[in-house]
Amino acid sequence: MNGVQCRMARAALGWSAGDLASRAGVPEETVLRFESGELVAPRVDAVFRGVFEALGLIFEADGQMLEGGPGVRLGRLQTDEGKRPEELSSANDD
Repeated sequence: MNGVQCRMARAALGWSAGDLASRAGVPEETVLRFESGELVAPRVDAVFRGVFEALGLIFEADGQMLEGGPGVRLGRLQTDEGKRPEELSSANDD
C-alpha cells in the first residue's frame, strides 16, 4: 500500500487522518507523513493496511484488475445477520 492508496481508502470510509491514526494506534502526523511519501517506520504501512482490510477494503497493485495505477476497492464484508427464523428457539432467545 502506498500513500495515495491510503488517502483513497480513508476517502472510501469517510475517515480523517485522525480517524485512521486512532484506529492504528499512531500519531496523526504519522498518517500525514506516510500519505505525503515521507519515510516512516517499516511496519506502519502494514498496520494501516490491516486496519483497512479488516473493514473489507481490497488493495490492488498497478494494473492488477484494470489498466492504471494502484487502487483500492470495497470488498464484501461478512456480516452477522443473526439467527434465521427457523433457527430460533427458547434455548437461544437472548
